[in-house]
Amino acid sequence: MTSIPTCAPPAVPAIPANAECRTTLADGRTLTITASRRPRANRADVKCSVPNAPAIADSMQQIVRFARHTETRFDSRDQVVLSMDITPDTGERDWELAAVLADRMVRGLQPARMMTAQGSSDAWHLGKVNGSVNADGETLRISHLGALSGHADQSAAVSTVRAWFPLHSGGVNDTLGWLEVSVFPLDAPAASEEDAIAAPGLDLAAQQELKQALSAARHFDGKGLGRWRSVVRFGQPRFQGGSYQLALVMADRLARGREFVPRGRIIATGCSSAWHAGRVDTVDGREAKLALIFNQVSQGDRVLLPKAWQEQLPPGFSAGLRQKGASLACIDKIGMI
Repeated sequence: MTSIPTCAPPAVPAIPANAECRTTLADGRTLTITASRRPRANRADVKCSVPNAPAIADSMQQIVRFARHTETRFDSRDQVVLSMDITPDTGERDWELAAVLADRMVRGLQPARMMTAQGSSDAWHLGKVNGSVNADGETLRISHLGALSGHADQSAAVSTVRAWFPLHSGGVNDTLGWLEVSVFPLDAPAASEEDAIAAPGLDLAAQQELKQALSAARHFDGKGLGRWRSVVRFGQPRFQGGSYQLALVMADRLARGREFVPRGRIIATGCSSAWHAGRVDTVDGREAKLALIFNQVSQGDRVLLPKAWQEQLPPGFSAGLRQKGASLACIDKIGMI
C-alpha cells in the first residue's frame, strides 16, 4: 500500500517582542525608534518616550493612533511602547513614518527587518504619507501605507464627515467649532467599542466622555456596535462641556450612512444622559449659542437644537434661518430629524 505524504501547515511567523526603525535627521544624525510589545493590563494602547521632549512624545502617540485607523483588524490586548534614542529638533517631522513602521513591525503587520524610513503626513488617519522606505538596499517611494504591502490606497474605504457646534465662552473668540468623524470598516468585530474609538488631542477625561457618548449612540442603532474603527478630530481641542455631543453623534451617523447628507453643514448642539435610548437633552448657554448660530449660519446649513429650546427661541429666529437658506429642527431623539 502506497502512503500519501502529508503537507505540514505553513509556519506562522513569530511576532517579535521588539522592533526598530531608523530615520535620518536634518542634521545628519541617525535616530532609532524602538517599539516594544507587552500585555496591555489596562494600560494605554500606545505609550511613547522621547528624551526631554514630552511634546514630541505626545505627537508620536497621536500619529501612531491615527495611522492605525486604516488597519482592517483591531486587537487591543497588547501595549506598544515606542521610544527614541535621541531627540529631534522641534518642528522636524520626517521621523513620523519610522514610528508608524516600528509600531506595525512589533505587532506583526509589517515584516520585522532593519528599515530606514523618511516621511510625514497631515492625514495619517487616511493612510496618506509622503515618504520613502529603504530595506535590503532597495528604496521605495510611497504615497500611502497600503503601498508597503502592495495593496490599494485604503483611504477610499474611509468615510469622513465634519459637523459644527457653537463654541461659546463669552468673548471675541466665540465661533462655530468643528469636529470630524472618520470611520473604517473592520474585518472582525472589535471586542470593545470604546477601544476602537480614538480622539487624539483631547485630555483623558474628555476622551472617555466622547467614547461613552459615541458607543451609547451606536447602541441605539441596533447594528452599530463592533463594526468600525473610528477617529474623532476637533478643530479646537481645548473646550469645556458636552454640548458638542449632538454634533458628534450626527457626524458619526452621517459617516456610517445612517442619515441623509445636508446640502450645507450640520450645525448642532445638545448632549444626553441616555444616548443608548437616542435621547437628546438640553445644554446651557441657550441665548448666546442661538445668537452665534444665527450670525454664522449659511445657505444649505441644517441646524439641530434640543427640543426643550423650541418654545424659547427668539422671535423671528426660525424665519430668519429660512431667509438665509438654512433649515431648523428641534429634536428630542436622534433618527427623527
